[in-house]
Amino acid sequence: MFFDSDLLLAAVGALTPILLAALGGAICERAGVFNIALEGTMLMGCFTAVAVSWFTGSPWLGVLVAALAAAAYSLILAVGAVTFKGDAVVLGVAMNLLAVGLTGFLLRTVFGVRGTFDDPELRGLGTIDIPLVQDIPFLGSVLSGHTGLTYLSWLTVDVAAVLLARHPWGLRLRGVGESPDAAATLGVSPVRYKYAAVLVSGALCGLAGAQLALGSVTLFTEDMTAGRGWIAVVAVMLGRALPVGVLLAGLLFGIAEAAGFRLQGLGLPQQATDAAPYVVTLIALFLTTAERRRRTRARTPSRTQPHAGVSEA
Repeated sequence: MFFDSDLLLAAVGALTPILLAALGGAICERAGVFNIALEGTMLMGCFTAVAVSWFTGSPWLGVLVAALAAAAYSLILAVGAVTFKGDAVVLGVAMNLLAVGLTGFLLRTVFGVRGTFDDPELRGLGTIDIPLVQDIPFLGSVLSGHTGLTYLSWLTVDVAAVLLARHPWGLRLRGVGESPDAAATLGVSPVRYKYAAVLVSGALCGLAGAQLALGSVTLFTEDMTAGRGWIAVVAVMLGRALPVGVLLAGLLFGIAEAAGFRLQGLGLPQQATDAAPYVVTLIALFLTTAERRRRTRARTPSRTQPHAGVSEA
């Protein structure tokens, strides 16, 4: 069978880095900062996690430092877009390009290799088998046996949903994103909340990179994010910056990536299977844009129709 528990297990594993990065992008979006630097920030998290894990022998210390390093890297966006009012899109593209060059340079400087660093002494994140759940037919094999970061990403969705909908901090963050001047008149600092949103987004991208480098695989290769950060940006757009919507959009891309690997195992060319997530992205964007335009046309009255008062007269 093509669709089985192994396919869903792989889809959940592919979902985790996309989901963590997309949640960070959603928080930035709610604060009024369009963050397309998710790709580069994830890549910085990948390298930091591998480097710290290799030098210390502790993968979880690598996860922690990756989150801190990615948050520090995201300060480029915070300072440039919030403090100096620069273009967030231009800054995001520059950060993505900088991360590719910087991690490639550090790979040669720190490890003395080119392309890929793979060492038997490099320790990755172990998987967690949930008691009782793992014994449930079909469902147990899908929900159990993931890394701790996978379960943390599910918890983050719940926390972010409650935080943005009910907590005063989340409500103020949304107010800063929708109307910063009105928020400032109420004593809320837009700069402080935007900085906090960008830093949280960076930390989540660092966790996404750590999952990709120490959870999905146990190595670092140049540009190993391979467009997952851009897919996370699309997930934010499709999910309308809502945590649950981002989860559903990320799950769609995770299934597409897992299905691509399955098709590759069935004999399809690697180039075709690698394109599967991006094809799904284009189709989803096309359908979403078409639906939004249809709703806009439905809400806008036609200019050829007479006004209600004229027709009554």
